[in-house]
Amino acid sequence: MRLGFDNEKYLSMQSQRIKERIAQFGGKLYLEFGGKLFDDYHASRVLPGFKPDSKIKMLTQLKDEAEIVIVINAEDIEKNKVRGDLGITYDMDVLRLIDAFREYGLFVGSVVLTRFDGQASAVAYEKRLQSLGIRVYRHYPIAGYPADIPLIVSDEGYGRNDYIETERSLVVITAPGPGSGKMATCLSQLYHENKRGVKAGYAKFETFPIWNLPLHHPVNLAYEAATADLNDVNMIDPFHLEAYGKTTINYNRDVEVFPVLNAMFEQIYGSSPYKSPTDMGVNMAGNCIFDDAAVCEAARMEIIRRYYKALCDRRKGSQNDEIVQKLEFLMKQAKTGFYARPVIAAANEMEKATGEPAAAIELPDGAIVTGKTSDLLGASSAMLLNALKQLAGIKDEINLISPAVIEPIQELKVTHLGNHNPRLHTDEVLLALCICANTDPNAQLAMQQLEKLSGCEVHSTVILSSVDENVFSRLGINLTCEPKYQTEKLFHR
Repeated sequence: MRLGFDNEKYLSMQSQRIKERIAQFGGKLYLEFGGKLFDDYHASRVLPGFKPDSKIKMLTQLKDEAEIVIVINAEDIEKNKVRGDLGITYDMDVLRLIDAFREYGLFVGSVVLTRFDGQASAVAYEKRLQSLGIRVYRHYPIAGYPADIPLIVSDEGYGRNDYIETERSLVVITAPGPGSGKMATCLSQLYHENKRGVKAGYAKFETFPIWNLPLHHPVNLAYEAATADLNDVNMIDPFHLEAYGKTTINYNRDVEVFPVLNAMFEQIYGSSPYKSPTDMGVNMAGNCIFDDAAVCEAARMEIIRRYYKALCDRRKGSQNDEIVQKLEFLMKQAKTGFYARPVIAAANEMEKATGEPAAAIELPDGAIVTGKTSDLLGASSAMLLNALKQLAGIKDEINLISPAVIEPIQELKVTHLGNHNPRLHTDEVLLALCICANTDPNAQLAMQQLEKLSGCEVHSTVILSSVDENVFSRLGINLTCEPKYQTEKLFHR
């Protein structure tokens, strides 16, 4: 993938910008941190050169002055809400986040249970955290939130919430997912700090939409594609335009809540430090793009991938027509379509020629390699081996995995593990290849090519199993699938 984003410049500029904002408010800043702090693969796909761990590395540059407060909605604990990307509940993700932050040397100060109303599951979770030595605070529902500002900004509103004891000048407020109450937690703290005579400020960190890119720039359209199910819509910030006569980009939720937020600032401080939602942000990503054409191309590919994911989710019954139609519209706005993704045509042509499921991969040099279904291998597994051969310069007729290795695995799957399909999945193929690499120089050479697959594009003519999807994800491969299954069965693993 052609690079278009300067990651080192980003780390430097972003940390400096946050330091400036801390100084602006007299040395104490509550920073609402939206999006993913870890493994931000969306950003790395649409901003080629952006590292998935960039944001957490940026925070480590400030670790001596930063502490983390993790916010979780008590109602989400009660409902056992699950993170779709990780498949774990929000309460378990809080523990994962604490471990991850500590591994980077960052201080996790506490956990806040928002919208706490005596939920039994939340009480039990609170006790568990306390037994692990983690400080826990409770924030309560406020009637009329966010409209009844006199009540909210009073001792009966924010004043009822526990005051979070913090030690550092930068307090990063983060959460397992949206709707956790990050902004309300920040504002509650501003209220309490003000009552204690402590001058503190609020700022927001969101990577997307990028405020200083055009409204219909492919990167900003890709953000809309990524949040299509949340109904986020990019828009020109009307408050910024009125205050400064400059066009900047924000999204509907921040624009809608700004008048309320501004009124709360005025209630707490007597005046607001911000004239627009854009003013609240500290994102510097837009200043670190050095090749706009490369970034635009990458963002268009992401929109296509999001479209195919929505098609497959609709086929699985977890998505609706409205989302698919929205993504079709975004593709048109970005002036792209499936024709811009060569692996789609290559895979479908192979399926048409063989009458069986097929897959195709685009290698770093632009070469397209396909795989077809056989008695031994599924199409994705065959494609993976063919790609490794191509990268290693190994002739097509050479077998990387001996049938003597494949057949016992098939015997195990069908005879002992109850599988009906004897063909090897991608994980089984890689394990078999590892075994062969001990004695076969060709297999060893093929294994050495695996890292070159990161960033490659793959298309399958059928929806793949979760096993295959996970392997491709771990290899850093960008996958799309046609919205159909290999069989007509009603139940699919």
